[in-house]
Amino acid sequence: MGEVSIRLDDLPLRDDLRGLTPYGAPQAPLPVALNVNENTHPVPQEVADDILDAVALALRDVNRYPDREFTELREGFADYLGYGVTREQIWAANGSNEVLQHVLQAFGGPGRTAFGFAPTYSMYPLLTRATGATWVAGSRAADFSVDAESAAFQVAEAGADVVFLCAPNNPTGTPMTLEVIEAVYDASRGIVVVDEAYQEFAPRDAGSALALLPGRERLVVSRTMSKAFAFAGARVGYMAADPALVDALRLVRLPYHLSSLTQAAATAALRHASTMLQMVDEIVAQRDRIGATVEAIGYEPYDSWANFVLFGGVEDSAETWQALYDRGVLVRDVGIPHHLRVTAGTEQETTAFLDALASIDSGS
Repeated sequence: MGEVSIRLDDLPLRDDLRGLTPYGAPQAPLPVALNVNENTHPVPQEVADDILDAVALALRDVNRYPDREFTELREGFADYLGYGVTREQIWAANGSNEVLQHVLQAFGGPGRTAFGFAPTYSMYPLLTRATGATWVAGSRAADFSVDAESAAFQVAEAGADVVFLCAPNNPTGTPMTLEVIEAVYDASRGIVVVDEAYQEFAPRDAGSALALLPGRERLVVSRTMSKAFAFAGARVGYMAADPALVDALRLVRLPYHLSSLTQAAATAALRHASTMLQMVDEIVAQRDRIGATVEAIGYEPYDSWANFVLFGGVEDSAETWQALYDRGVLVRDVGIPHHLRVTAGTEQETTAFLDALASIDSGS
């Protein structure tokens, strides 16, 4: 007689985790997957070769623990970011999600709150609740923007211990001005995290919150290698902040949390930053092409500074999502009624998506 597996509800799970749904987008072996904002371009061969050499070298000492302070990698990130950022201001982890988790573990937790302007990145509330803190959602205007006055008022009223500002915002692509970030910082008493995961896709003359770091010891600017660097599978995220704030994260990180192989691969990739970022211009061109074409078809795209486009005017989001799926194209239903989000891929992937969307409307 076979054993009967118990249900999740039968386990002594924390009460605050009951009923939550794990993060995750559908993963399906479709020809065109444009649902998780990956960089769909492969790593250039010359860069891949250098990364392979670096990893092979690191393997010689893989019997030893890695550099706990990932010194060389932190220097690489500081050089890449510019703005006078130093190695002492850098922190890194296994994807930007772990960076954000470290911030919440150090400055959030039971009895504390975290705040963000909804709709925004769905991992913020999940990470907040998983670390025992309470999530508080603010609001955006109808076009998903946030102005300085409204932002400051909402943040002051919430009095949160950690504030998340996604700039540009996911899932809407909406930019956030430095004026808004300054206003939020001044209105807040806690840590302010500016998540710039998509910053490389913003206009070249757009300012980065990195410029605001001097004199703001509670400010964190988070980045990732998953998007512009086409490094999603390597899981490398990083942030810049005051050295004292960085030091606080050492209290909560797991021992040797970045493997030798991860450090070697990321450091090698950073040496080829200019080559890796050549893909950005093509992605931006496809993003703008998507926006213009879906509007011509009859939908309502939102201006995006990211590598994706959110578009409204979708009569039935689930039905349209399924129709695209049936045509071999995977996009994202982000839970905003009558909206869908699509990642800007290669020219061929973009064409496949636009042709599929047009065919739905034509009934073919």
